[in-house]
Amino acid sequence: MGTIARMTSLVRPWSLTEPGTPLENAHRALDRIEAVDGRVRAFVAEPDRRERLLAEAEAAPEGPLRGVPVGIKDIVNAEGLPTRGGSGLPPEVVGGPEATVVTRLRAAGALVAGKTVTAEFAVLAPGETVNPHDPAHTPGGSSSGSAAGVAAGMVPLAIGTQTVGSVIRPSAFCGITGFKPTHGRIPIDGVIPNAPTYDTLGLHAADLAGIAAAAPVLLDGWRDTADARPPVLGVPDGPYLAHADIGAIASLEEQIERLREAGYAIVRARPFDDFEHIRAVQFTVNRFELARSHADWYAKYGELYRPQTARAIGEGHPITEGAYAEALAEREDVRARLAAHTDAAGVDVWLAPPATGVAPEGLGNTGNAVMCLPWSFTGWPSLTLPVPRPAGALPLGLQLAARPGADEELLSWAAGVEGVIR
Repeated sequence: MGTIARMTSLVRPWSLTEPGTPLENAHRALDRIEAVDGRVRAFVAEPDRRERLLAEAEAAPEGPLRGVPVGIKDIVNAEGLPTRGGSGLPPEVVGGPEATVVTRLRAAGALVAGKTVTAEFAVLAPGETVNPHDPAHTPGGSSSGSAAGVAAGMVPLAIGTQTVGSVIRPSAFCGITGFKPTHGRIPIDGVIPNAPTYDTLGLHAADLAGIAAAAPVLLDGWRDTADARPPVLGVPDGPYLAHADIGAIASLEEQIERLREAGYAIVRARPFDDFEHIRAVQFTVNRFELARSHADWYAKYGELYRPQTARAIGEGHPITEGAYAEALAEREDVRARLAAHTDAAGVDVWLAPPATGVAPEGLGNTGNAVMCLPWSFTGWPSLTLPVPRPAGALPLGLQLAARPGADEELLSWAAGVEGVIR
């Protein structure tokens, strides 16, 4: 009972849709951060947080997110707060002008609760954040602090980034809802790059309603229309799903059966028979761009990089311009084939586990991102929803992915799915 009670005390999601004035919300966020962040370690330390946040609350403009405290991943620039990227590099080197995503949040009335802990430069070296459901387990990454901060009820909304699985996986591990939009629908300026071909800003919230409230504020070209018809759901059988463990597959099949019983059409297909080749192409593009993104900093501050990050950058150095160009061309071919396969199967939304299993024990790594890879590789929007689990068990969600640009439809369809699986 002691272990379960300790875990439960750290998990208290705060729905963005709960009422509260800016000052009430600021006090709630500050009090919760002070109460539990010493154990969860989701936020970067900030000596004058209370004074700053209360001043922001007093001055919060009217808008759809007025008074909503938001955690900002520490590779995203926010005026008045240093950016360190989870690294030992000087903030004046890695920082810069405020990111558009933060400016949009502030214009909508949101409050910047602070910077959230990230794996170093959103690569592989974990930050200090723990999983609120069990501090002996990873919260996932690289958006570790953003996901854990929402799960622990410190903020109702947080900004993360995803290059492979850095929004979806930690959201699933922490038992919350995560959303990675279509690549490019939230401007990526003011964000330390990892691999720009894949880098995408995303959202963490307690539930889908929180995502749906924030998405229209942040996504370019938001359409106030959505497809209300029941979607055809696809299951991507084959070598991709083979990476998930027995528990993750059992959870997926359980949700599929619930959805089938609720009247959803389910199609099983094999869109990724060349999945291992896709992984190799993704790696080539990712490591090439990572090495170039950090070339100047690494040349000057290489000794300050952690070994996992330095190793990843080093893997990109031998990749030639020709190999990179070939990989980009292959990526376009995969994107076209996935779209054609989806159309041929009549699928609207693909279903998959958001991770290979529940959060691994230990804090030395952030888990395997492979279940998020095809959707990040192709730039398709994806999200994860929490699913029921036995008492005391670690969370694992359900991942949904749709065609590029269909973010509005994906959120609408996900609401129906959420209503069934909850």
